[in-house]
Amino acid sequence: MQLYIHVPFCRSRCSYCSFYSMPLPGGKGSLQKLEVYLKGLLAEMALWHDRLGSITLDTIYFGGGTPSILPIESVELIMKKLGTLFKIAPGAEITFEGNPESILEFGYAAELARFGVNRLSLGIQSLNDEMLKVLGRPHTVREAIAACETAQICGINNISLDLIWGLPGQRLRLWLDELKAAVQLKPQHLSCYNLTLDENTPMTRAVESGEITLPEEKEQANMFAYGSDYLAGQGFMQYEISNYARMGFKGRHNLGYWEGNDYIGLGPSATSTLKSRRWTNPPDLGLWSEQVNSGSIAHDYEELDRNTRVLELIMLRLRTDRGMRLQAYKQLTGRDFISDNKEFIHALHNKQMLRIRNGYLSLTGKGMLVSNSILGFLFNSTQDMLDRLPAAEKLELEE
Repeated sequence: MQLYIHVPFCRSRCSYCSFYSMPLPGGKGSLQKLEVYLKGLLAEMALWHDRLGSITLDTIYFGGGTPSILPIESVELIMKKLGTLFKIAPGAEITFEGNPESILEFGYAAELARFGVNRLSLGIQSLNDEMLKVLGRPHTVREAIAACETAQICGINNISLDLIWGLPGQRLRLWLDELKAAVQLKPQHLSCYNLTLDENTPMTRAVESGEITLPEEKEQANMFAYGSDYLAGQGFMQYEISNYARMGFKGRHNLGYWEGNDYIGLGPSATSTLKSRRWTNPPDLGLWSEQVNSGSIAHDYEELDRNTRVLELIMLRLRTDRGMRLQAYKQLTGRDFISDNKEFIHALHNKQMLRIRNGYLSLTGKGMLVSNSILGFLFNSTQDMLDRLPAAEKLELEE
C-alpha cells in the first residue's frame, strides 16, 4: 500500500502555486495550527488502522505545502506512530519534500535520515536567482546547493530535485545552464515541470495582464526536447513526461499513481483511492480536523465506474515510458484500442511519436513533446466511443 501525507503549511505562498496550503510564519497562531494538524493526523492514522488493520506500507510520501516546515519533533512523532499502527516494508521508499532554507536548519537533514527518510525531494525550482525571485521562492541558489550537499553528507542517498521550465524571461540557453548546474549536484532524480498557470494565482494574473510574458511555444518545445536529450546523455532516463532518473532510482511512489495502484491520503485536501472508490479530504484544516476527530473517514466517495477507469488507464499509463498495456484496455472495454484509434495511431507511428512493443503502446520522446495534444485527442475519442456503446454491451461488461 502507498501512503501520502499532506502537510498544508508554507513559510509563504509562491506566485505560481495552487495547492492547498496556509502560511506558518511562527508565533502562537502557528503553534495552534500545528497542534490542530498533528492531532488530526494521528487520529486519521488510527481510523485507517481500525478499518484496514496493520497494512504494509511500501511507500510513504510527505508532500505539501512544505513538509520541512514541520518541527523535527513532529516528524519523529509521525514516523513513530506510523511504525506502531502499520508495517513499514523492508526497503520501503520514504520520501520527504523539503525547501532548501528549512533543510539547512541545524541537524534537520540528519534527523530525517535517523527517522527513516531515505529519499529527499528538494524543491529548488530554479538554479537562477532571478528566476527564483519571479517564482516568489524564499531561498537562494546558494542555499539550494548547500541543502543538497548537506542531505548527501547526512546519508540521504536518493535525492530528487524539482525544477520548472518555461518561466517568464527564460530562454533555452538559461534552461540548459540550469540543468547542467543541477547535474553537477549529483542527484539521483530530476523532476522537470513545464510551468502551469493555474487559476487565481499571482503569476497567472501577471501573465494575463501583460505584466510578464512567457517564452514562445517553440522556445518551450526546445527546452523540453534539448533538455531531455542533455539529461539522457548524463545518464538520466526519462521514465515519465516530467521525470528523469538514474538507473534504479525511479520514484516508486509517484510511479504507483501512474500505474493505478491503490493509495491512502492523509491530511487536508489529500485524495485516496481504494479498489473502485475515491474520495478527497476537505481542503480546509478546520473542516478536516472536525471530520477525523469525529471518527469519520472515507465518506462522500466517488464510485469509479468502468468509463472513468478506461479514461484514467489511457491518461496515466501513457505518461510513462512503459506505456499502456493493450490487454488492460480490452479487459475493461471488450474492444481493441488500436482498432478504435486506427488512423490516429497510424499517423503517430509514421511520425515516430509512438511505439508498440510486447503488448504495450507508449509515446516516444518525440511523442512526449506533444503529449498534451495526443492525450487530449485520445481522451475525447475514447469518451465518444464509450458513450456510443449499446446499453446491453455496457451491462455485460460491467457484470
